[in-house]
Amino acid sequence: MSFQSLGLDSILVDCVKQLGFTSPTPIQEQAIPLVLQGDDLLACAQTGTGKTAAFGLPLIQKVLHQISIARDENLLQEPSISAEDLISQNIGKVDGETLGKTKNENSTQSVKALVLTPTRELAQQVFDSLQSYNQGLNIVVVYGGMSMNVQTKALAKGADIVVATPGRLLDHLFVGNIHLKQTQTLVLDEADRMLDMGFMPDLQRILRRMSTDRQTLFFSATFTKRIREVAYKMLNDPKEIQIAAKNSTADTVQQMIYPVDKSRKRELLAYLIGSRNWQQVLVFTKTKQTSDILAKELKLDGINAASINGDKSQGARQKALDDFKSGKVRALIATDVAARGLDIQQLPQVVNYELPFQAEDYIHRIGRTGRAGETGQAFSLMCPQEQYLLDAIEALLDKRLPQEWLAGYEPSVNQVEEPQMKRGRTAEKRKLKAKLNIHSSRGKRG
Repeated sequence: MSFQSLGLDSILVDCVKQLGFTSPTPIQEQAIPLVLQGDDLLACAQTGTGKTAAFGLPLIQKVLHQISIARDENLLQEPSISAEDLISQNIGKVDGETLGKTKNENSTQSVKALVLTPTRELAQQVFDSLQSYNQGLNIVVVYGGMSMNVQTKALAKGADIVVATPGRLLDHLFVGNIHLKQTQTLVLDEADRMLDMGFMPDLQRILRRMSTDRQTLFFSATFTKRIREVAYKMLNDPKEIQIAAKNSTADTVQQMIYPVDKSRKRELLAYLIGSRNWQQVLVFTKTKQTSDILAKELKLDGINAASINGDKSQGARQKALDDFKSGKVRALIATDVAARGLDIQQLPQVVNYELPFQAEDYIHRIGRTGRAGETGQAFSLMCPQEQYLLDAIEALLDKRLPQEWLAGYEPSVNQVEEPQMKRGRTAEKRKLKAKLNIHSSRGKRG
């Protein structure tokens, strides 16, 4: 199967070849033709399988064709333009030069396609990917933590495709910097998180400002039953794509659970990084505070570490990520804000310092390694109090994850038994309290 056989124009096929991609991935094989023919889509595939190109390549082609049609209609109305001149007109880049736009295309009504992402990091990642395929379109990225004025100036020049996080997009909508009534394609990347209840109010405000006569594309690595129900209310007779097992992890990722006492997690993490000579490891925590504290403690252990979380400014987050990619930082400690947006080539190890509250986030976390066919390792440090979180993850994956007790770091017996004993004592207290209430109520009636 070749990219050209999927219906992509030769100019995009050549671009993909120059980027080093010779054949499409399974998600690209199935999604690109459907996007090109205008179908609504619900696509589920593991992280690192090329989902961005699966919607990005056909999206760019569709927008290029829309501009070409609009330009041809304008040129036909100009008597000074000959038929030969019309035929010679093209779109995109020709001999390295970008063709100009008509005056109507520079208005704030010119947005042809919108891509929504849940995090700033993912928005920037999608923008960078689209730019690598770009053929003369004006693509603008807008997200919080960056200057509104800079983004306003970029939008004022005319945006063909906008990549945005919901909150900052609404900021621009409210002040009139952008309008979406003529937007013909909407993409929700990591759609399961976009459809989460926390995002739904913002998403509904955005949808009210868009035409119902649009193509809508949902892409993600996981879709719960509830999310699917919500999605079908927003899609029009969608086609479904399911690559590999539903809510599954990539076969290229080796997974292991290390049971350990909560108080010794930091010690074990430092031991793993040092003894196994890990030079680049992404570590996930549940809270912002833990990520900051862990980074400081690892530095005391002689491991160069940095933290990235929602409390950091966008500049600080980007610097930490850049230092991690360049090798200046050995361990990047992140909250789930990074699970959906980090694209680090050949990242060898991911560690769950704490298991996530939502089982689906486990898939997205470990999906940062083992990308694009590369192998990777995902380790989870689990204290006894987190057993219920592991149970939820295994139920979602429909399989048991391997566990190993590391010599010298075995969880203590008291720690293992404590939660169950505590539940037992609590249950006994409840029974005793119930009996006392019964006797008390009988005394009152007497």
